[in-house]
Amino acid sequence: MWGLDFSLLDWEEMGQATIDTLKMLGASALLTFIIGLPLGVLLFITARSNSALLRFIYRILSFVVNILRSVPFVILIVALIPVTRAIFGVSIGVEGTIPPLVIGAAPFFARLVETALREVDRGVIEAATSMGASTFQIIRKVLLPESMPGLIAGMTITVVTLVSYTAMAGMVGGGGLGDLAIRYGYQRYEKEVMIVAVVLMIILVQLLQMIGDRLVAHFTRK
Repeated sequence: MWGLDFSLLDWEEMGQATIDTLKMLGASALLTFIIGLPLGVLLFITARSNSALLRFIYRILSFVVNILRSVPFVILIVALIPVTRAIFGVSIGVEGTIPPLVIGAAPFFARLVETALREVDRGVIEAATSMGASTFQIIRKVLLPESMPGLIAGMTITVVTLVSYTAMAGMVGGGGLGDLAIRYGYQRYEKEVMIVAVVLMIILVQLLQMIGDRLVAHFTRK
């Protein structure tokens, strides 16, 4: 059909590429959540503080986050090659792609966390403060539970963005479906491989978005 022949596809290689993409996605999403959530909370807390020191810290953090968000991901991968090699001993493949994925996505997620926390009713925060709650208690018992739908929506957007980042990582030998699509589709003109790889990534994004939407609906009803 349309000059395409899918019978020669190496499904074993396609399966391995899918697994590699899931490995990159799982590891980078977990580390992005671990780094991005506290960073976003810190941005929110320091931005609202009356302390000159904390507001100075906010300006520094905000500046660093903005810089990391401004660097195109493909350039970030290249710039971080020495760091990646120092951590994993390699700068390509699944392991070599995880550090730039995390450094590229964590600041993005942190901003989404900060935005979600800003949506929390100020009256609830003031009520908790008037009852003598500490900053940590306000974060744990008020801010995070009240902003849960927004946090999940932000994480869903971040994970979907990570899927496109893994595809871009294929341009520099990052492994996974993106690497397969570029090597076979662009360099060897084997369009069948590129089409199947793109379809698999579309299915992955649809599944992630559906799971995220259901979780948001679940926590919104609570």
